[in-house]
Amino acid sequence: MSLVTFTSTLHKDKTVYAVAGSHTQTILSLAKEHHIPIDFGCGEGDCGTCLVKVSSLDGKRRPMGGPLNNREVAVLKEMGKVNQEELEKMYVDDIPPNHWRLACQMIVRGGEDLLVEYPSK
Repeated sequence: MSLVTFTSTLHKDKTVYAVAGSHTQTILSLAKEHHIPIDFGCGEGDCGTCLVKVSSLDGKRRPMGGPLNNREVAVLKEMGKVNQEELEKMYVDDIPPNHWRLACQMIVRGGEDLLVEYPSK
């Protein structure tokens, strides 16, 4: 099981449990389930509205969420949140290149406690 703490400047921090090993539960679905107001548009990884900053809750290690998928790569590149060098390293290391993710695409992996920062509306 993982702990995910959602934080925003306009809302009180909220920590929730993510089911370990679901392999399908995204940050966005977890937020919706717990009534956390992360903004989203399409929910398919095409618009970038659900951009979040993800880091390790203890600050000691990088989140090990799965590598970016093709949709996430395209949107994050367009938004200037990832560059080609970071992407090439991701494909070799099999870990995400930086802290920026799309909440609708990032799947929570078991055993990692995450801090998810989302913009305030």
